[in-house]
Amino acid sequence: MSWHAYGSGDPVVLVVPGLAATPGEARIPASGLAGTRVVMTLPGHGDEPDAPPGYWDYGTIARDVLRAADEVRATCAIGVSLGAGALTRVVAESPDRFERLALLLPAALDEPRPTDVQDELRKLTTKDVDRLREYVAAPLPTGYALGDYVEARAKALTRLTAAIELLAGTFPVEDRRVLADVDVPVLVIGAVGDTLHPADVARATAKAFPHGVLELFDSPAPLITHRAQVRSLLQGFFRRD
Repeated sequence: MSWHAYGSGDPVVLVVPGLAATPGEARIPASGLAGTRVVMTLPGHGDEPDAPPGYWDYGTIARDVLRAADEVRATCAIGVSLGAGALTRVVAESPDRFERLALLLPAALDEPRPTDVQDELRKLTTKDVDRLREYVAAPLPTGYALGDYVEARAKALTRLTAAIELLAGTFPVEDRRVLADVDVPVLVIGAVGDTLHPADVARATAKAFPHGVLELFDSPAPLITHRAQVRSLLQGFFRRD
């Protein structure tokens, strides 16, 4: 695990990307934010070595995220998908660790994904790269300049077959009621039409926090199709007046 800092000053925002995020994807939530943005690279991603056996568990990932947050003195955090789950686990155990928290596309909360969704997730472990190309490109709007994105994403997914298998049926916390102790603003951004990141999970996640606010986009891939709006939301949420 490693991280890279961009910018300077306060706030210091830790960014925890989703599983199989390419380096470019990992930086998307940090775009345009004031202060210092620290983007994590999880094991098995980018140039990082593969994770040791048994690593892919929300508790283990959360410990690494917390260690990174402490080392860089992060006051705020953004998590995407797996990163959102890891941060949810962090604040479940350390409710006052961050001043503000943004959770983008949460995939699970305190119960397993439905069996059919688990099966869909496990299909991403296939070595059929053509199938992966089709899956990755599907949410992108017509005319979107793919470049090398699809190839990079497919390569990342094939590298993380063990992680996908281990995480498919797991969830961040045992009981969402523990999140009632998190007395800080929490922004949850969800998608409509993404079976791997259901809108109902985003709604439940926002509701579990006393100061949770939900922003739901009518798109299966809002970080791409509504990138400017998501950036504006995050900028406003983390702005220090």
